[in-house]
Amino acid sequence: MPYVADTIAKLKKSSPAELEFYQAVEEVLVSLRPLLDKNPKYRQHSIIERIVEPERQISFRVSWIDDKGHVQVNKGYRVQFNSAIGPYKGGIRFHPTVYSGIIKFLGFEQIFKNALTGLAIGGGKGGSDFDPKGKSDNEIMRFCQSFMTELYRHIGATIDVPAGDIGVGGREIGYMYGQYKRITGSYEGVLTGKKLNWGGSLARTEATGYGAVYFAQNMLEGRGDTLEGKTCVVSGAGNVAIYTIQKLHQLGAKAVTCSDSRGMIYHEKGIDLALLKQLKEVEGASLEKYLETHKDAKYTPVSEYPAGRNAVWSVPCQAAFPSATQNELNVEDAKALLKNGCVCISEGANMPSTPEAVEAFLKAKICYGPGKAANAGGVATSQLEMAQNGSMQQWTFEEVDAKLKVIMKNIYIRASEAAAEFGEPTNLVLGANIAGFRKVADAMIDQGVV
Repeated sequence: MPYVADTIAKLKKSSPAELEFYQAVEEVLVSLRPLLDKNPKYRQHSIIERIVEPERQISFRVSWIDDKGHVQVNKGYRVQFNSAIGPYKGGIRFHPTVYSGIIKFLGFEQIFKNALTGLAIGGGKGGSDFDPKGKSDNEIMRFCQSFMTELYRHIGATIDVPAGDIGVGGREIGYMYGQYKRITGSYEGVLTGKKLNWGGSLARTEATGYGAVYFAQNMLEGRGDTLEGKTCVVSGAGNVAIYTIQKLHQLGAKAVTCSDSRGMIYHEKGIDLALLKQLKEVEGASLEKYLETHKDAKYTPVSEYPAGRNAVWSVPCQAAFPSATQNELNVEDAKALLKNGCVCISEGANMPSTPEAVEAFLKAKICYGPGKAANAGGVATSQLEMAQNGSMQQWTFEEVDAKLKVIMKNIYIRASEAAAEFGEPTNLVLGANIAGFRKVADAMIDQGVV
């Protein structure tokens, strides 16, 4: 389709060397072809040309002083991608791999993810190439304060409400919120992922992992199947992975793997969740330490992974939950999963499967939940935190979890209905992209050329 190809070609010229961004855009636009063919109004209003360009891109210098008194300099970003259906909403990521292409890919995905929730939130993303690993609390505080000294002028409770992401948890949110309050004098719900005693929401920490499992549950139930009794593999060892594992165990499934940047654990009896939380949430230790408690587990360092592969995906399973980072699951990994009997993939991370891997899953017609649908539980619960802040309330864990279950079920329904409408009932990539795009695009048309 020349229209889509021309748009992508122009984007590569206007936004050079942003590979992850191109990948995200191409994945969405190519799947939209049947919708664009059926509804010429989107071309008439130049919607895809407009939707791939952020409404606003902000980049800035972040200067801060380390514990030795040396001045350090990082780069900060906030990309406010689309506000057609609500204020910009999306996380802040602190990681050395962050650059404009990563932030734009994440922000673009966020548009459709947020639309799928049915909540009034637009798409945005931010971050920095700052690495919090190995930094003291005081160094992280000074960095966060400097970061917010620039960011504060671009955000607000009805403008842009950032959250956490990789490298940004309750500690970092607290330091940024304190600086925002100091500068503006306002106590408002301008950040989500706050701690409970000053405006946070119960179940927010668990939400992305729980949501990915609820989405898998809905996919399987749609085919007359269940998670109960299934062996599952999970990548990652952060919030998403930990609470994916927790919810799997609660629902009668067995998660047997987890991983970090140094290696992976395979524990055939099932991952010891209490130990995993101790190692990662309390000690910040390597997963290799897991073996001190469980001699029957196996630790595989990254250096011993199959060439060009992630060893997690070689473990036999019926369901897989990529929960670490983008492009962590390639086509060879996908072939290994399918060969070993995997019938369900639910993505807890953003764009963790390469395009070739996604194609393999769709061709096999297994249950495949793309990240923009399967991991939307985090941002959905962030919006529930915004609602609680706006009404000066705090809901119980059970209330938030019940709302999350309904939201994830509705995301599945929206994606599956759109997929069926366009003749591919098992293709939730198509369904999620069309359902999310259509909501945002129609709002853009309603609001005129802005």
